[in-house]
Amino acid sequence: MGTFSKTLVLFLILWGIWELVQYFRRKNAATILTKEEFNENIRKAQVIDVRESDEFKAEHILGARNIPYTELKQRYVELRNDQPIYIYDSSQFLSGKSAIFLKKKGYDNIFILEGGYENWNGRIKRSKSYHGV
Repeated sequence: MGTFSKTLVLFLILWGIWELVQYFRRKNAATILTKEEFNENIRKAQVIDVRESDEFKAEHILGARNIPYTELKQRYVELRNDQPIYIYDSSQFLSGKSAIFLKKKGYDNIFILEGGYENWNGRIKRSKSYHGV
């Protein structure tokens, strides 16, 4: 086996270990909810859309507020620790990272929408005038 092949195999092994660690960190930080479970208690929770502002303005889950992942480190103090936090993004990637961050900051009762916004079929708010300009 050549040097390149050994390096590639080592890289793939290390990447696999990293992904496994991240999976367990996300799993320990938040509970994944199906869209039905997410919708069931949505009125009792803080619903946070961690997508960027332009995506949120175009359409979002009704009642959600936008705290983009890129601003979360500055704005997490806006969240209440005494209420459940329901997080979603486009597909679930940023939600996991957000949950890990919030858990480190002492927040509990963090829940993630399984499959993200792409999986949502509940009530949404669409902008009639926003065209991504």
